Amino acid sequence: MQEMTSVPSRALSDIDSFGAIDADADELLDACFQDHDAYLSVRDMRSFLIVGRKGSGKTAIYKRLVDGADSSTFPVGYSFDDYPWAHHDLQAENGVPEERRYIHSWRYLILLGLAKVLLNDDQSQPWSDESQEAMSALEAFVVDSYGSRNPDFSQLFSPEEELHFKGGLNFKAFKLDVEKLKVRELPIHIQSVNRAMQEAVLTALNPANKYLVCFDQLDLGFSVQDSQYSQRLTGLIIAARDLFVSARRQGKKLNPVVLLRDDIYQDLQFEDKNKVTENFSSRVLWSESGSGLTLRGLMESRFNETLGEGVRKVPWEDVFDESREMPGRQSKYRHICDRTFLRPRDVIKFCNEVLRTHQSASSKFDNESVHAARDAYSDYLLNELDDEMAKHVPKYRGLLEVLKSVGSEKFSLEEFAASLKLRHDVGEVAPIAALGDLFEFSVISYLKPGGRGGGSEYVWRYKDPRARFDSTVVAFRVHPGLKEALGLTR
Repeated sequence: MQEMTSVPSRALSDIDSFGAIDADADELLDACFQDHDAYLSVRDMRSFLIVGRKGSGKTAIYKRLVDGADSSTFPVGYSFDDYPWAHHDLQAENGVPEERRYIHSWRYLILLGLAKVLLNDDQSQPWSDESQEAMSALEAFVVDSYGSRNPDFSQLFSPEEELHFKGGLNFKAFKLDVEKLKVRELPIHIQSVNRAMQEAVLTALNPANKYLVCFDQLDLGFSVQDSQYSQRLTGLIIAARDLFVSARRQGKKLNPVVLLRDDIYQDLQFEDKNKVTENFSSRVLWSESGSGLTLRGLMESRFNETLGEGVRKVPWEDVFDESREMPGRQSKYRHICDRTFLRPRDVIKFCNEVLRTHQSASSKFDNESVHAARDAYSDYLLNELDDEMAKHVPKYRGLLEVLKSVGSEKFSLEEFAASLKLRHDVGEVAPIAALGDLFEFSVISYLKPGGRGGGSEYVWRYKDPRARFDSTVVAFRVHPGLKEALGLTR
């Protein structure tokens, strides 16, 4: 039997990158997908809500779920880059608490999505006499109302669409006694419509199959000042939770999967949010080391595809020369991880920059190549903060300028307060409040004094999402990945 090492592999000079940082453009995504627990939890019907920082891999999970159809798994995906929100917003219910204004419109959309799957994709139908009756009722309603068994989801709430209620679904049992109405009038009757549809859909679902309705790109158009946006998201989460639980009680495998940035989820306020978080959510987290999914494993899968051509295992040490330590006696792997937010896109970007700057005749990446990559990578990481911080902390750029003027990677509360006092573009903001905002997005950490059991340590929000800012501390550190972009010294 030949050894794996006899299989020819490519040289670093033969490749252009280790993949893209954007899941939509990453050609290696399918081959290198990692079975993260967040993915497994929704696939196996243990949770419906996935939260994670931008770039942590939510869209990769979405794509894996949506592309994972087989004879017993039926996914449908909704992405909102061109969704007619103006039509959906007309479905807001009046006279109910704000957090509940969109629950029934989202439930309607999810149920219509399931009806489309049942009518067009699920070849196991009808699997029983009851499901045959439910399928006939669903088909009559969908075709009579939308003129097709497979209507475009962007047209579901078009105001001039006319829904037809004669025959088919048992609307009268749910106190709906009209034959037809315009979609713009739907909010008045939507609870009755949904009850009738839910009864038929859950009856029709085959208990041997899995059905997933997946929602991604929910951060498009996000504004912390837009209460309507928050109401929409809250309505979706509650509607998804209610359908997830109802299906589980009836022994059906239905999962309305919601993928959401954790900074946005943190801002939402609704009843039973903690129950949703504790019982029905999974967080996308990556680690530097350990038994779970690691950034090393992520990159080694990409080394296998690009350098080993998918047939040879290529460990990290075959790509990075770890025989010589970085300053501070760090391995190159630890040096790179320290400069990320422990996200796939960060480590891919850093390794791509190392590949781009690699000038050594050595077949492996050396210290000089890693050093040369840091400037471009640091600029990238600073730009990444734009999308996350700008809407939460409108004057965050001024706060970054304060850090620049402090000039040091490590600093005291007194030094920060003195530099903040000289800035007139950040308004009247207290130093502790400003540091708290920077901490929330892991621009800085704070030094937690050691207790009886050990020494002091820096607390990072990206490493522990449950960590909260301590307003009593006086020593701080800027994230190492921002050091070059902010022009800081050690």
